[in-house]
Amino acid sequence: MIKTENLTKKYGDMFAIQSINLNLEQGDLFGFIGPNGAGKTTTMRIIATLLEPTWGEAYVCDYSIYNDPKEIRRLVGYMPDFFGVYDDMKVIEYLEFFAAAYRIKGPERRRRCDEMLETVDLDFKRDAFANTLSRGQTQRLGLARVLLHDPQVLLLDEPLSGLDPRARIEMRNLLRRLGQTGKTIIVSSHILPELADICNKVGIIDRGVMSVSAEVTEVMQQVRERFVLQIGISDDDEKAASTLESMEIVDSVAPGDGYLIVTLKEGVEDYSGIPTELIAAGHRINLFREEEVNLESAFMALTKGLGQSF
Repeated sequence: MIKTENLTKKYGDMFAIQSINLNLEQGDLFGFIGPNGAGKTTTMRIIATLLEPTWGEAYVCDYSIYNDPKEIRRLVGYMPDFFGVYDDMKVIEYLEFFAAAYRIKGPERRRRCDEMLETVDLDFKRDAFANTLSRGQTQRLGLARVLLHDPQVLLLDEPLSGLDPRARIEMRNLLRRLGQTGKTIIVSSHILPELADICNKVGIIDRGVMSVSAEVTEVMQQVRERFVLQIGISDDDEKAASTLESMEIVDSVAPGDGYLIVTLKEGVEDYSGIPTELIAAGHRINLFREEEVNLESAFMALTKGLGQSF
């Protein structure tokens, strides 16, 4: 659906982005992470055909940004970080105005606008003036606007920026629902934890260079030096800890919040025998799970030493 090859943009001697390579399939929800000025917006604007690269190529649904910009614009919905609304327009009028620009006509126009308001949970504001909306409601209105023509690709530049906690949760849930519709979505952000549970792929960019681009699970594996387990025991924790410490694959055992934290030795990936040994030793297990590495921890580990704080 989206493919870039050595995508590069220079301003004089300065690289805004350098050799960006992406390969996203239908249904991917890609989290584009980096600080302000890292190159996220530049990359997205090039994919949306709003900016020409210095060199490199980008394809959207097999259409080239050089040869087929009009076709790409029909397929893409691009929402910038900040956008204006018309002060003298009601929400429904705002959407109908853009629906007309997309050449959606007659009863279909009103039906489509109503459907998008419901999709973004903004139908209760349909008759409010657009300039009276909160920041979160304005973001949802912008998302409704880019969804009007049913694009296959969504490019959302910092949709969570500036939102209060409740609005961020609502927008995150909305993005998750959109990701389940089969659309390919790129969402940029510097709010790391907000993307951890909605994206299946993630890219880390700093000063125009993409340092990481992979499945979220692969990113986690890159920073995991050893597996950590959380094991709950129904009987004697101290005795169970001794049993665990005697196992060859276990490096250390520490108390946790109602469970034991078991760190395995480096390189150990198969821990399937641990429950069997605990049960054989007479212990009853009520919890057994692998401790997850969160996206923020992975991000900090992978960007360590890059010289700029996120």
